[in-house]
Amino acid sequence: VQLQASGGGLVQAGGCLRLSCAASGTIIMIHDMGWYRQAPGNQRELVASITSGGSTNYADSVPGRFTISRDNAKKTVYLQMNSLKPEDTAVYYCNAEIYSGDDYSLAKYWGQGTQVTVSS
Repeated sequence: VQLQASGGGLVQAGGCLRLSCAASGTIIMIHDMGWYRQAPGNQRELVASITSGGSTNYADSVPGRFTISRDNAKKTVYLQMNSLKPEDTAVYYCNAEIYSGDDYSLAKYWGQGTQVTVSS
């Protein structure tokens, strides 16, 4: 099982980006999926999460600007980021709780991270 993130880049303040993260491998079920970010010198923090049923949760700094969604058929989670600010600059990581068919176990997996840079 692996997660592959994409969609990061350089954008000016006020701009937008859409991150994607696709899960692959022998997957029986995907439970919660989410996005975290880590800026230099800071700890990794939750940005947004979404349950398998579609319930969402956001960090206090992003509601109204970021929207998390998922396509269960494509095993993919998205993060639409609007009105980006320089303080949103970080490496963004996707995370998913997956029940694997390889060993019939439930575990949390991380994507490789994608850089988001917002210039002022």
